[in-house]
Amino acid sequence: MVNNKISVTSDNIFPIIKKFLYSDQEVFLRELVSNAVDAIVKLKTLIKLENLYDIINDFKVKVVIDKMNNTFHVIDNGIGMTEEEVDKYINQIAFSGAEEFVKKYKKTTDFSNIIGHFGLGFYSSFMVANKVTILTQSYKKNASSIFWSCEGNPNFIMEKTEKRDRGTEIILFLNEEDKKFLEHDYVLKLLHKYCKFMPITISLSSIDEKEKEIVINNVNPAWKKSPLQLNDKNYLDFYHELYTNQLEDPLFWVHLNIDHPFHLTGILYFPKIEKRIDIQKDKIHLYQNQVYITDNLEGIVPDFLSLLRGVIDSPDIPLNVSRSHLQSDASVKNISKYITRKVADKLETMFLNNRTDFQKKWKDIKIIVEYGMISSQNFFDKVIKFFVFYTINKNYFTLEEFREKIKNTQKNKKGKIVFLYYSDADKQYSSIKEAQDRCYEVLIFDSPLSVHLIHKLELSYQDICFVRVDSDHIDKLIDYKKEEKLNSELSEKEKQDLKNIILNHIMDNYQFSIQLEDLSIKDNPFLIIIPEFIRRIEEMNSTLGQEKVKKDKHYQLIVNTNHSLMKKILKEISEEKRKKIIQEALDLTLLSKDLLHGKNLANFISTKLKDLNQK
Repeated sequence: MVNNKISVTSDNIFPIIKKFLYSDQEVFLRELVSNAVDAIVKLKTLIKLENLYDIINDFKVKVVIDKMNNTFHVIDNGIGMTEEEVDKYINQIAFSGAEEFVKKYKKTTDFSNIIGHFGLGFYSSFMVANKVTILTQSYKKNASSIFWSCEGNPNFIMEKTEKRDRGTEIILFLNEEDKKFLEHDYVLKLLHKYCKFMPITISLSSIDEKEKEIVINNVNPAWKKSPLQLNDKNYLDFYHELYTNQLEDPLFWVHLNIDHPFHLTGILYFPKIEKRIDIQKDKIHLYQNQVYITDNLEGIVPDFLSLLRGVIDSPDIPLNVSRSHLQSDASVKNISKYITRKVADKLETMFLNNRTDFQKKWKDIKIIVEYGMISSQNFFDKVIKFFVFYTINKNYFTLEEFREKIKNTQKNKKGKIVFLYYSDADKQYSSIKEAQDRCYEVLIFDSPLSVHLIHKLELSYQDICFVRVDSDHIDKLIDYKKEEKLNSELSEKEKQDLKNIILNHIMDNYQFSIQLEDLSIKDNPFLIIIPEFIRRIEEMNSTLGQEKVKKDKHYQLIVNTNHSLMKKILKEISEEKRKKIIQEALDLTLLSKDLLHGKNLANFISTKLKDLNQK
């Protein structure tokens, strides 16, 4: 028997392992089971290399709960360890790795930023156990079985023991406060989380309970197969295997498979997103050799693709670095570029092969595409060829198709092609109708990211501009019938008098700026607008979560000098009647824009009811 001391320079190595190496206690289960799986995978490789065909091929990892003895067991029938290997891999290498970790990160305060593990998987068991025992038998026939035990300090016992079957059993004597790991359903949930797709069969059983032994995992998940082996049903079945609470099918998927210059496999699914850009409950899962690592892929997957679901499996993503270092890692950059390109290629293929079907799906995927175009220039350059604009008449166009359609009919005074759009059909109804009456095409831009995408498009295409239909009178937005310039029905003095009268009346209740325009006699007496550039700034600030400025500071009240009501206001001698005319016309205008609220709305309703009683 060897009663020895682990070769470490500090007695506080175990508290450091317990406190800092892992952000969640539960990952000890992932580490121990993945080590057991590795032991079997190594043996399977040796069987082929060394022709060890006398070894029975019934490989399995067993997780066993023993409530009576307060122990937790992980058992494999893999390669096992000799006495020399236990000394090397348990007593030396792991602890030198622990010391390296402490030296590297001793000044770090936020250890939760360390993703994955640091090559110290076995010692994670001391986060939940006050004592850990190893029983192991090497596949080498002449090797002795070895017993190893440690009670969470640098002292350990190692000795030869009674001959055992091939493989390794790790026994955890759990801390009093960690007995939850003896609960069958709790452990089952964790095994499904971390071990659901490991490549060797894993089972769970309880020694002193009635539950039967349960097989946990699918050893050959869809992402490890060739796309040629899978049909649509296989992809959909796997999606629901990943996300058991999802009742709705995804729209489509992208199968990832590359061996050079890095190794990566996976499947990304496009769920129905519509206008939602909130944090998704079901995220993309990161695996490494079929071992679950995390669903926080910040720095690995581009932000805009974090709205997708699915699996990415790559051994080339470094797990022992902080997230801030991921973005500068060359392999991670290449992986991110590859995933972006594959998604863009899939979208283009769908557009080219079946544009009608692509357009049916467009509303559900548009926000992901918009997000990508805003955040990635490479993605923008790729997808702008098939980014779909759609109009109020439910017609679909690419940018080039739409520009070609309107280039001769929708231009402003500066000669730029005007892409008219609306964001809310009800609120902007009257402005949309005015545009349609002049046979203009009006696009729908109603996502939370529209304002940012518009800005990006205008920077990329200098000959076009986007204008919301209600940002001014339609004939100001588009240079309409230049030869038919309208003259004013009022003199300059009358205009000034009119402006003063209206300004004096509204200044107590509103902070509108006033502008007089010579519009058609058919147009309304008043028009309330927010100029395009001011509204865009507000919308951008709103998207960024900044506080909104009181809106009526930005509104402009356009007064139609050619409306008959203006002469009536000027001719009216009674101050009270004049105020009533202005107020009612203004209230109706505000009401049409959904801007009449609170006290002003109550006053308007009260006045109208009085008028009805007097008739």
